[in-house]
Amino acid sequence: MSKLIKFILLCFISVICCSTSFAHNETTVLSGEVTMVPKTFYGTWRVVSSKIDSDSNIFKEKSLDIWNLSRTGDVITLCNPFNGAKAEITIERVGANDIVFIKTGNYGKKILTDKVELSIANDSFTGINTIKLDTYSDGKLIKTETATYKIKGEKIAGGVEIE
Repeated sequence: MSKLIKFILLCFISVICCSTSFAHNETTVLSGEVTMVPKTFYGTWRVVSSKIDSDSNIFKEKSLDIWNLSRTGDVITLCNPFNGAKAEITIERVGANDIVFIKTGNYGKKILTDKVELSIANDSFTGINTIKLDTYSDGKLIKTETATYKIKGEKIAGGVEIE
């Protein structure tokens, strides 16, 4: 058998094996999304928030926080040493310079959901944080309050990507 025919057969077998592997291993493909998050996303950020809209007066007008974004395996965690909050985040979308993530926390009969949309440029980001606070009684939703914040972040440590 000529070398060309052997090469073509090997390529064909490799394509079939790879296709079969991906078809039977869909969870691996889906969990790979975490690896798409740019390394510059991780680290410690100083974050300033200014409220731009709300349907309730329970939300602060402005805030200053520290976000520590880290990854262990496939789990991305956001910690805030200012208030002791810690939550796993879910990546909704990743682009070349932008990322959208969601985090949810339970506080007694209330569930707080943050949807954060960021545009990252080197050691800073800008974006929008949409907050929804759902209040429950006897397992039923009785009230939803929302706020939208303009946010700016400045990297203060870690997560520098080396090219």
